[in-house]
Amino acid sequence: MRNKRPHIFLLTGMSDLAGWKKEWIDRVLEECKNNPQHHFIFLTKSPEHLHITTDLDNAWFGVTVTRKSELYRIDLLRENVKAKHYHVTFEPLFDNPEEVDLSKIDWIVIGTMTGRLSKKIKTNSSWVESLTEQAHSKSIPVFWKEDLAPIMGYDRIIQELPKEFKCVLEKQRTWKK
Repeated sequence: MRNKRPHIFLLTGMSDLAGWKKEWIDRVLEECKNNPQHHFIFLTKSPEHLHITTDLDNAWFGVTVTRKSELYRIDLLRENVKAKHYHVTFEPLFDNPEEVDLSKIDWIVIGTMTGRLSKKIKTNSSWVESLTEQAHSKSIPVFWKEDLAPIMGYDRIIQELPKEFKCVLEKQRTWKK
């Protein structure tokens, strides 16, 4: 994390932020504060267990939603985590979430089931299109995971990033020691 070259870190790729001890969260947020050149992505499936307040510009808090019955998680994220940046990951998408309240959401990621269950559980392209249209109507960038290519078409893949992430990637590209 202390690398001066800017990076984007997914800190919960193999864990859930809601499973972290409060001391861990506090320590990591302190590191985020001390390393403003980086952006840090956090993800949870259990926002009801979080109680975080931060004004960091480089901390992104997200929630996983896999079906319509889990949309309440977005509200709980906004209620329990007071932050500047929010994102929603719709992955794997098991059913049509229909209308989604994307207020205060800065980015959405959409994906489908991978691995051995991918042949049994399929994401419908109309669900992906609907979420994408809803986000774009609010100028929210959308990132389709590569696993959607067979469903949506390889030539149609959308992989948009928030402007803050684009800035980090541009700085990486032009970085000189």
